[in-house]
Amino acid sequence: MTTTKRERERDRSEDRDLDTIDPDEVDEEELVRTDDGELIHEPTGLIVEEDTVDRGPEWRAFNAAERDRKSRVGSPMTRTMHDKGLTTSIDWRNRDASGRQLSAEKRSRMERLRTWQERIRTQDAGERNLRFALSEVERMSSAQGVPRSVREVASMIYRRALQEDLIRGRSIEAMATASLYAACRQEGIPRSLDNFVGVARVERREIARAYRYISGELRLALKPVDPAEHVPRFCSELGLPEEVKRRATRIVDETTVQGLHAGKSPTGFAAAAIYLASMLSDEKRTQSEVADVADVTVVTVRNRYKEQMNAVDLGAL
Repeated sequence: MTTTKRERERDRSEDRDLDTIDPDEVDEEELVRTDDGELIHEPTGLIVEEDTVDRGPEWRAFNAAERDRKSRVGSPMTRTMHDKGLTTSIDWRNRDASGRQLSAEKRSRMERLRTWQERIRTQDAGERNLRFALSEVERMSSAQGVPRSVREVASMIYRRALQEDLIRGRSIEAMATASLYAACRQEGIPRSLDNFVGVARVERREIARAYRYISGELRLALKPVDPAEHVPRFCSELGLPEEVKRRATRIVDETTVQGLHAGKSPTGFAAAAIYLASMLSDEKRTQSEVADVADVTVVTVRNRYKEQMNAVDLGAL
């Protein structure tokens, strides 16, 4: 198909128009960004911006291990460390980049650098307080299997308490444990106060007092603990099937609507529901086994179980 003289003249005219267009005078609403990163004026096809900066790495990785090996950046910022993970740390191994042992003179120099590095990281009493408290939060979180997101929330709660001068005159361990317990309550993680008593270095009464104080002063919006939140974890530890978990959850829901759980321990209430559901499903566990998992007494399980059995329609379960 041959082009006419008029079409050729029109194409040349359009080319001349493109040469006379000023990129600074085009309408920004008519600009389109392509997949290649070019900025084009859509009506005329004029390329306004061509040289784009590739802010990604210059290397490629096809799996997580290769990505970690090639990456040259540090760990992301985190509130679980007193310095947010921004300061550097000197490795304790006295070896150079090639793995060779350092000389005696260099080992002495590195030891002195480590000492000064520790002094720089904690310059005042507040930073030392925060460092010790956050290490306690990390230790207890690891012992209880608390997710990383909850540890971040606990660190923020303790930082707020320290900023508002609520720690003065109180045990750091108790306030750190109370912050972690409050974070679990706030994020809906089923952990009771007794769970933290086993890993904390202070008594339960002191933790409870610190929790009431910190939640009141910081005005933390904490919902009452739902006993049904403990059911999946207890059933898992007891090796019970899904049927028992569903029945126990139904028992808890029905008795909660009746207000039977008011003033009762959430863990003991959930344990009693699991004991009753296990009997109804022919997967019976002893009261002692259920009480050990829930960290309550056998008497608690027995009393709550009798109350629930009288309050629900066993045939409908």
